[in-house]
Amino acid sequence: MKDNDPTEGAFGYGLLVVGVALAVLVGWSVWWVVRYLRADAMTRQSIRQAVRVRRTWKRLAQMLKLCATDKMPTPLASLANTDGKPFKPRILVPTLKVTHDAYGVIARAGCLPGVGLEQYQKAAPHLADAWRCTRVAVTQDEPGSVVIRGVRLDPLKFPTEHLPTGTVPEKVARWEVGVDEYAQPVSVDLRQVPGVTVAGLPGKGKTSLINRLLSDWAPAPWVQFACADGKVSAAYEGDYYAWVKRMFAFVGDDLEEANKLFKRLVDLRRKRSALVLDVLGVKSMWDVGPSEKWPLVVLIVDEAHTYFRDHKGSDPKTKKLAALAAENARLVEDLVKKGRSVGILVILATQKSTGDAIPTFIRDVCPVGLSFAQKTAEAAVAALGEDIRDWPDANPINLQDPAYVGVASMNHQSQPGFTRIRTPYVPDAWAEEIAQTTNHLTADPADLLPTVNLTKEDPNDDGFMAPVAA
Repeated sequence: MKDNDPTEGAFGYGLLVVGVALAVLVGWSVWWVVRYLRADAMTRQSIRQAVRVRRTWKRLAQMLKLCATDKMPTPLASLANTDGKPFKPRILVPTLKVTHDAYGVIARAGCLPGVGLEQYQKAAPHLADAWRCTRVAVTQDEPGSVVIRGVRLDPLKFPTEHLPTGTVPEKVARWEVGVDEYAQPVSVDLRQVPGVTVAGLPGKGKTSLINRLLSDWAPAPWVQFACADGKVSAAYEGDYYAWVKRMFAFVGDDLEEANKLFKRLVDLRRKRSALVLDVLGVKSMWDVGPSEKWPLVVLIVDEAHTYFRDHKGSDPKTKKLAALAAENARLVEDLVKKGRSVGILVILATQKSTGDAIPTFIRDVCPVGLSFAQKTAEAAVAALGEDIRDWPDANPINLQDPAYVGVASMNHQSQPGFTRIRTPYVPDAWAEEIAQTTNHLTADPADLLPTVNLTKEDPNDDGFMAPVAA
């Protein structure tokens, strides 16, 4: 062979390309095997499931009529057709990219003419059977493709724990609640939200849900907490004992002490309403967001029925309790109806959020509602509204099984209807650590405001004085 034979150079170049390709293939294979071996048993099963979904997709898509028929020949086919024979229609199969997690698979499928979100949703039960999934959901997050979520295992039946990071949340007033029945994270945007109701039978997860919010938000200097816990007489008896130092105010089940706290917060609301334009330059705090000097104030009212229950009786003590309960309801109504724009959020938790536990004039203006297990349809409707009757699968009366402790139903902000959510448990030791390391951030929001003179009477507020800037 000649020294400068071009075939020799081409042969050598070809060997190099083949060698590189083999090296890449071997590297990818080793990476895949290592990832598979390091995965837990549940994830390994999901990996095998994802492989099967990819391998069978072309045939399955045609069987479920998730394909399109293209009768128009391509330009190349037109040029090659010299004998004038009819063109054979092409079957177009949507693209499918599949990933996995411990619970199942997540596939992104392409859309075709005549094959879009509606067609995929109709095929969802058949995809669940073919992919051996408990359930399949189809959503669309961008034009031209759909996301198909298939879960092999029910995420709602697996208790989870949440380890707080101890860092300031990236998004202001974003409540990370848990995961839904497809193991997808669920969060609630509490900006511009005046109130939240949390209902459910004792021991089903209400306090744990609030504990996560405290754990996640406590590191933020833009939030301050107050609490009225109707389950206890003193803080050391209850679930919020570790958090007291991170709260600027705490009261137990004493109606008179709670009344003082609610009055104190209404007074704060009035001062903020008078000063918001001068201090922040806007009419609503949410136009600029909370800050260390003007923090979001979160009032937690646990076992809310303690403070609002209508006391029956003619003796002086009962009459006093009835008057306090009525005034407590009026004060909290003020906070819920007027506190949103100045950065006050009220979270009310109770076992059964019927009108005798949380007055309807408070409950019905709280746009976010969650309910853990309930025993009666009446309680479910009180917690979530009449529409829950149309969503029997998500009705909290179906969550009484011990396996569903920590599972709640809620009206999802980003999609119609109701969904069930697995809320995680935050171990006490972790919550205490966060509370201990963040208690230096605690401040009374009233002390952060400029001085105001309370001199102008407001005849509509039963003796309260409207603030006037000094």
